[in-house]
Amino acid sequence: MTDTLAAPDLTGADLPGDYPARARSLTALIDSEADAIESGGTLTRPVVEALVEREIFWALVPRELGGAGLGIVESLKMVEELARADGSVGWAVMSNAFSTGIAAGFLSDQGARDLFAGAQRGITAGMILPTGSGRRVEGGYRVTGRYGFGSGTGHASWIGAGFVVQTDEGTPELDANGGPVCRVAFVPRDEVEFLAGWDVMGMEGTGSYDYAVTDLFVPEAHTMDTFSTVPTRPEPVFRLGLLGIGVGGHAPVALGIAQRALEEIARIASAKSRPGYATVVGDSPMFRREFMTFEALLQAARRYVYDAHADAEATAVSGQEITAEQRARLRQVTTWVQQVARDVVTFAYSWGGSASIRNPSVLGRCLRDISVGAQHLLVEPMTLVEAADAILPTYVTQD
Repeated sequence: MTDTLAAPDLTGADLPGDYPARARSLTALIDSEADAIESGGTLTRPVVEALVEREIFWALVPRELGGAGLGIVESLKMVEELARADGSVGWAVMSNAFSTGIAAGFLSDQGARDLFAGAQRGITAGMILPTGSGRRVEGGYRVTGRYGFGSGTGHASWIGAGFVVQTDEGTPELDANGGPVCRVAFVPRDEVEFLAGWDVMGMEGTGSYDYAVTDLFVPEAHTMDTFSTVPTRPEPVFRLGLLGIGVGGHAPVALGIAQRALEEIARIASAKSRPGYATVVGDSPMFRREFMTFEALLQAARRYVYDAHADAEATAVSGQEITAEQRARLRQVTTWVQQVARDVVTFAYSWGGSASIRNPSVLGRCLRDISVGAQHLLVEPMTLVEAADAILPTYVTQD
């Protein structure tokens, strides 16, 4: 695993002004490291160092705590640029930057300052769903749990560990609505037992390791309500909620992978010959028609992703409540774009011929990565069924 790194003092440093441009400036480096990232199972040290130097991990952290204080749209565009360079990099950084932003926005003020306001600004990662258990003790909790899919944990300094609060009798503590009390603990990485366990067909370089904590004391200030809808910070982006931020990050990863696939097949087809084609494959009317169809589909998906998030963010900035329809559209578009991206990548891969199947292959990696990314629990097709509750009634006209 990559050693965790502290953020440097970059006062006066010559960095690109906007964060998508900072991410784009890493394309050549990420390209050169992509094979090593995939074979090593996590981001390489040169890539992590470059991300730290550009302060990418703290994009959503409020300025008061030393971050960039970005809104959701610019953060999504930053992730798309990284995913365009490599799917695993986009996914891992999405996991880090968005969970870091959530921690900054929903921890207590003391907890957020402990993690982010000092010289060693934290990078978070890990499983926040309540698969562990914890007991209340003086000053905090004692937490035990085993976790999987800890994307970005290879270089994170604080690891998330979701848990259900248990009574002394071993039963779940209940909240005012009769549901279990669930919290997320953020634990220093040196107090976590890493179990490896990341051997998959795609998104191989995301460092999504299994890990465990055993009877570990966690201060109250380093925990937060798993399903809170009320942020502790005033910045409008946090009104999107844990789901609005955490789920939305999956959309630009899909967009970036699909964009890279189109770029790769356009380059390959411009020089590739095949029997039965008068010139190169790229001159074929059949290829050109399909390319333009899938390119239009990707452009439409990108526009909807950013329009839906911009609309919800504008509502938050105005001080109004984000509507149920707006939240449903965020869920709808984030799930739908996975299928769009998979179709775009499959088109590109199919036309690549031997260039798609000979390793190392960018198109091969794109296909593997989008196939795994689209299987994630947060973009499961049933989320479209759930989103219909708020969207479908808007199409029913009243007499």
